[in-house]
Amino acid sequence: MWEPIHQKFEKYPAQEKVVKLLLERGFQVSGAGKVVSGNIEIPHVQIAKEIGVDRRVVDATAKHIIEDETLFDFFKHVRSIPFLAEVAPHLNLGVVIIIPEDGAEIGIISGVTSVISEAGYSIRQTVSDDPFLNDAPRLTIITDKKIPGSLVDKIRAVKGVKGVTIH
Repeated sequence: MWEPIHQKFEKYPAQEKVVKLLLERGFQVSGAGKVVSGNIEIPHVQIAKEIGVDRRVVDATAKHIIEDETLFDFFKHVRSIPFLAEVAPHLNLGVVIIIPEDGAEIGIISGVTSVISEAGYSIRQTVSDDPFLNDAPRLTIITDKKIPGSLVDKIRAVKGVKGVTIH
């Protein structure tokens, strides 16, 4: 996913920073060239301030996106989700963070979720960083309750798992 987008912005490093932020936050670009989350418009000046570029770079990036059919089709459909990792402890939910050996390896998610579910824990949410967007991708799993430390060894035994952290 990232490589085709990267190729369209590789000559514009400041615009590429904007695109990365849009992807990380799940922001869309409207047909009017506005950065939005659903029907809520995100001021371009705020985006620029967040990543240390001029507002005009954000304007140019949005224009670039709406002028490219493939980019526009992607950015008008991308969505953000509520990520429960930081609020999970307040909801008495467990958090399991998996550090993969190689985030692009096949089977890590199914292996880890199998271990957790076979131990009797319900999985409420899984969020995996895209290894093409993130240099250090993580798999975050929210469970119905905190898992015991004794389950960590079983999770670490899953092929492709480098490390495990539980909260």
